[in-house]
Amino acid sequence: MTFFKMRYFGLLGDFFFRTDSIRLSGAKFYGFCALAVLGVAIIAYFLGCINFGIILSRKKYNEDIRTKGSGNAGATNMLRTYGKGMAALTFLGDFLKGAVAAIVGILTLGLAGGFAAAFAAMVGHAFPCFYGFKGGKGVAVSAGAILAIDWRVFVILIVVFVLMVCFTKFVSLGSVTAFFLFPLLVYHMTVQPIAIFTSLYTLFSLMMMGLGIYLHRSNLKRISQGCESKVSFKSKKSEAEDDDE
Repeated sequence: MTFFKMRYFGLLGDFFFRTDSIRLSGAKFYGFCALAVLGVAIIAYFLGCINFGIILSRKKYNEDIRTKGSGNAGATNMLRTYGKGMAALTFLGDFLKGAVAAIVGILTLGLAGGFAAAFAAMVGHAFPCFYGFKGGKGVAVSAGAILAIDWRVFVILIVVFVLMVCFTKFVSLGSVTAFFLFPLLVYHMTVQPIAIFTSLYTLFSLMMMGLGIYLHRSNLKRISQGCESKVSFKSKKSEAEDDDE
């Protein structure tokens, strides 16, 4: 199988496209695709539910990070509460689970599966069934998934994020800006060999954008009220109530 076929169709998609003896017509084919996407999404959701902030805080300190600081189960709150080492491990774990989820989706159903898995992993991270449906804000996990889907989009979003944080000192504003730009970049940069794929990619990227902005609604409210703390680049710990993982 060529890289092109793997990227756009995945193993299952290529199998059904190239096998003359197995041809699904109309509704059956789309029904199969829907079931396959659902299966990928379920796997990705449970991957997303593995929250490294909660696991690490419980294992090392016998505490739940959600009872500390801002109550967010992400790398920023881990940084403020336990320091750089724990924050780095948390970010790496969340980033990798997003990448793994997207790769599983791509290998199975191509980019359509990758986008579905990315959104599902983000949902799992934000609303983990293992931890009372209270998790993080999905920045690290979505970043890992986006890198697996299209490294060019990832690089642009990272640059935008860094510039926004440097100029405004609001990590949440950088995250929201990146989420907002994500579907626009996907639409213009992710080449689709079949027209319907464009709609699928755009739909899932819009869903990720919507969820990302929703999870940051409290940060945006504080910014509008002028009471959102800014991240400090001079101190060892972030001074922000700006948890974005």
